[in-house]
Amino acid sequence: MSKSLVIVESPAKAKTIGKYLGKGFVVKASLGHIKDLPKSDLAVNVDRGFEPTYEVIEGKKKLIGELKAAAKGADNIYLAADPDREGEAICYHLQEELQSKGDKGPKIFRVMFNEITKNAVNKAFESPLQVNTSLVDAQQARRVLDRLVGYKISPLLWDKVRRGLSAGRVQTVALRLIVDREREIQAFVKEEYWTIDLSLNAKKAPVLKARLAKVAGENPAITNEARANEILKDLGNAKYTVQSVGTKEKKRNPVPPFITSTLQQESSRKCRFSVKRTMALAQRLYEGMEMGDEGATGLITYMRTDSVRVSDDALAEVRTFVGEKYGQQYLPEKPNVYKGKKDAQDAHEAIRPTSAFRTPESVAQYLQEDELKLYKLIWMRFVASQMTSALFDQTTIDVVSPGKSKAGYLFRATGSVEKFDGFLKVYEEGKDAKDEDDDEAARKLPAVTQGEELKFKSIDPEQHFTEPPPRFTEATLVKELEAKGVGRPSTYASILSTIQEREYVKKEGGKFAPTELGTVVTDLLLESFGDIFDVLYTARLEGELDDIEDGKIDWRAAMGEFYEKFSVDLERAAVQMTDIKRMEKPTDFICDKCGKAMVIKWGRHGSFIACTGYPECTSTRELPTTASEDLGEQGEDEYCPNCGRPMVLKKGRFGQFMACTGYPDCKTTRQLGQAEKKADTPLDEPCPQCGKNLVMKSGRFGEFTACSDYPTCKYVKQKTVGVKCPECHDGDIIERRSKRGKTFYGCNKYPKCEFVAWGKPIDRKCPDCGSSHLIEKFLKAGAFAQCPNKECKFKEPLPESEAVPA
Repeated sequence: MSKSLVIVESPAKAKTIGKYLGKGFVVKASLGHIKDLPKSDLAVNVDRGFEPTYEVIEGKKKLIGELKAAAKGADNIYLAADPDREGEAICYHLQEELQSKGDKGPKIFRVMFNEITKNAVNKAFESPLQVNTSLVDAQQARRVLDRLVGYKISPLLWDKVRRGLSAGRVQTVALRLIVDREREIQAFVKEEYWTIDLSLNAKKAPVLKARLAKVAGENPAITNEARANEILKDLGNAKYTVQSVGTKEKKRNPVPPFITSTLQQESSRKCRFSVKRTMALAQRLYEGMEMGDEGATGLITYMRTDSVRVSDDALAEVRTFVGEKYGQQYLPEKPNVYKGKKDAQDAHEAIRPTSAFRTPESVAQYLQEDELKLYKLIWMRFVASQMTSALFDQTTIDVVSPGKSKAGYLFRATGSVEKFDGFLKVYEEGKDAKDEDDDEAARKLPAVTQGEELKFKSIDPEQHFTEPPPRFTEATLVKELEAKGVGRPSTYASILSTIQEREYVKKEGGKFAPTELGTVVTDLLLESFGDIFDVLYTARLEGELDDIEDGKIDWRAAMGEFYEKFSVDLERAAVQMTDIKRMEKPTDFICDKCGKAMVIKWGRHGSFIACTGYPECTSTRELPTTASEDLGEQGEDEYCPNCGRPMVLKKGRFGQFMACTGYPDCKTTRQLGQAEKKADTPLDEPCPQCGKNLVMKSGRFGEFTACSDYPTCKYVKQKTVGVKCPECHDGDIIERRSKRGKTFYGCNKYPKCEFVAWGKPIDRKCPDCGSSHLIEKFLKAGAFAQCPNKECKFKEPLPESEAVPA
């Protein structure tokens, strides 16, 4: 019996496939790529047609030895990496290592499947292929492009900004989009506008709420309060009549099944998963999950795809499921067919469950919480994509009033009522912002007739301001990158991770904001490589990679065209790129120590203000944190409360703070946002230890009474509650605080007496069990006196006069 060796990328995939192939096959995992360009060198020979030099990845030599040993006893080798460019490159490098010289040795085949199910795997092995060199060339072209950009430009950033920075062909364009959006927001000028909403009573409820839509037949331009008041005045004591009532049927169609980018966007909106998390979970669902008696089973099709195509078998199955589960009224006459993008690679299917009958409920016991969330999302989207449209009755009511000026005012109200839920029974796509459909669905309209007079209830003018474009979330950035043709959805996870790890951007409230470093790097790169990091040019390069994959152009020719432009930019940048490290910007600040002018400089933590007298004078201060603080003005000085010298802004490991310029002689500091310390309040009471006056002080947990001669005298007056200690009967119960600031009660004779209680002791015996005291408890129903004895259930409400929360 012939033996065959099958090689996949991961052990999970190997386990699932091994179950389907049987005893004649040995399935091994390569654990991803086995070869790559070395990190220590460019490894691309530009003069020899961009020839790359690949090396076996560190730690993979032993694995390759094991694969070679397994190959010796095999008649056939099947390379079954993922069906994409990266998978093809893995197969190509495996073939290089395992191929025997001459005709001797096992035959090597390439097998591809879009889903890891028994039928799909068996079909693939019935018709094995050869490694597609065009796909390999496309992957190699992308790898060489990225290596040239990264290894040629990054050293410039190390020299001009700081070490450890990186530039990336697609990464920098993604960063540029974030920086450009931030500048749009900063440059945005708000414009005022007003809306006028009218509330009217019809013969039947509910109240009709309509918005002013036309004035004298034109769209109203209400740009200020004066114009709004003018309209209100003209509408004083006006009559309102229904001009028209129109109802039409509105159809809402289902959306296509997921492709990679739409899955990333929707899981970000609905599950709050990052792009990286989404792809990791999808990989697990694709490679196979343990399903009890069924064993390891692939639950979804391949998750790196930009095609919305669905196989005929899957369409037939899901239509059967919809008819049986939801009824024939939810099943369209013909399968719904969706149009993909122009440049979509149609070799793959859309992302869908491998079986529509494998419902989320049926697999829930085998999946972790996040795996189930993502599977449910994919399942619902796919099933809904093959259901009928939802139908709504959309009603529009126009109300008119002539006004005193006879100008003619038209108010409009639109609402919609769901008539048939259709695909919405299963799934509704998420949105990045509310739209008209949401407003219409929320608005309930009364039954009115044409010509009906309505009774005035109220009129509400409201001021608004136009809003700047929002910052990008992961979902909206992915949407923007895809819309502009930048990169591929399969690379978005690594791009978003890199720009955060390099500290080029930070997330604020789930939205990307560029850091100072990210803005500086972007400006420098665009200054010298504006054409290379142009959005349209990057999209064109992606198109060329697709053409290489399709065998339309030679990858070396594409590299040559790119490098011709790139090499010119490199030469110019080496001479002309701004040196941020050595650049100084003048300010109107004067050094507090030596009186010399201060300038803005660049350091390892970003911009800061430094004395021009360096190195003799090492005085520095932090830049103002807000744009509203003008660097050209000294501003209102703050002086040290201890020595009287000026305080300046500094930056430490915990952020910005104010520090005394007298350091190291004076070490006074103040955290930004920290209120000025409240002055001590003298009390007419002597300290029992030293005789000096006591004062009321403010601490981190509130006010307390202590000696005015602190730190010489460290007496602190303890806050008693007027109850003797129920344990030692000698000490008094005092209020104390834990290290975390939580109030508790204990004996002032501690450590001789160790009585403590979370509830405030009450000097009354328990009437049920005779306990020496009760404790105060605050529950939802109010304040209670409760017995501390756990075995006793006594509890009674406290009079309001006695209940004082700590």
